[in-house]
Amino acid sequence: MEEQGLPSLLITNLTNIFYLTGFRGSAGAAVFTRREGVLWVDPRYTLQAHEQAHHVEVLEEKKGVYKAAAVWLASRRLGPTGYEAAHLSCADFARLEQAAGPGAQYVATAGLAERVRAAKDEGEIARIRSAGRITARAFTKVLDRLQPGVSEVDLAAEIDWLMRRAGAEGAAFETIVASGPRAALPHARPSPKLLKQKEFVIFDLGAILDGYVADMSRTVYFGKPSRRVRSIYNAVAEAQERGIKAALPGVRCGEIDALGRRSLAGHGLARFFTHSTGHGVGMEPHELPRLARGEKARLEANQVVTVEPGVYFEGWGGIRVEDTILVTSAGAEVLTPAPKDRWTVE
Repeated sequence: MEEQGLPSLLITNLTNIFYLTGFRGSAGAAVFTRREGVLWVDPRYTLQAHEQAHHVEVLEEKKGVYKAAAVWLASRRLGPTGYEAAHLSCADFARLEQAAGPGAQYVATAGLAERVRAAKDEGEIARIRSAGRITARAFTKVLDRLQPGVSEVDLAAEIDWLMRRAGAEGAAFETIVASGPRAALPHARPSPKLLKQKEFVIFDLGAILDGYVADMSRTVYFGKPSRRVRSIYNAVAEAQERGIKAALPGVRCGEIDALGRRSLAGHGLARFFTHSTGHGVGMEPHELPRLARGEKARLEANQVVTVEPGVYFEGWGGIRVEDTILVTSAGAEVLTPAPKDRWTVE
């Protein structure tokens, strides 16, 4: 706020409200000045906010939390107020301006809280590490039971149940189980399709624990792999290993992405890699920093990111290997320690 000359900042993104106050409700608005913080909630969340929120004054509002925030800001006459442009609809912004009255000034901001969230403290790392262990254990248990004839949707449901049974709040995102030609869809939803011999199956899963998530992908092949199958899998695994080893403080995020693409290019596979190499992980499955083409930002110690190269072939299938890792000066710590060598089921 000081760097951008903002005496006050309106926070409407619920994840950022959770990060800054501890409140985890599904509605609310918060304002921070350089001296104080205020959180407005409707009557459904008054008790919850008083129990969860810290370092802010909690106010109940029955006629709209955004309107209440605007009126409060107008009464203080603090000057320009920053707002989260990516998280406020045009309709809600119009209500803000109307409630604030003439003379109020709102300044669009981008990623102020998200940039602070990118570096994790010890408590956050511990929660992500625990979520990663739950994720890895759930996959390992399912791996022991894999066989042709079971459906994608049944496996996804079992994974979600195993994570909950282990203490997770639930799945951090919709669990992906995609087999055969459907494995060529990076974000395929589980279907009734049955697993078959001589097909790849991509698993993409992550637990959420105490508000923090993990993200992991593994690929399994049913049957004895051909030379081509083994070569492609090993190429993806090699690209991921190189990316993890290169993920050190000071390295540009775009260079991690370029490294993975160069590795796959050496096997003639670069054009089949259709998404970025990774992304930050924390309160959300996708947050800063981004390990993508041209990203100039440099990795920092205590950031948590994924490394997830993948290749996809229309009509045939795909392979993705992904881990959530902690960036440290001594090298990356893999926070999703599920096996990668058990990728064939014969």
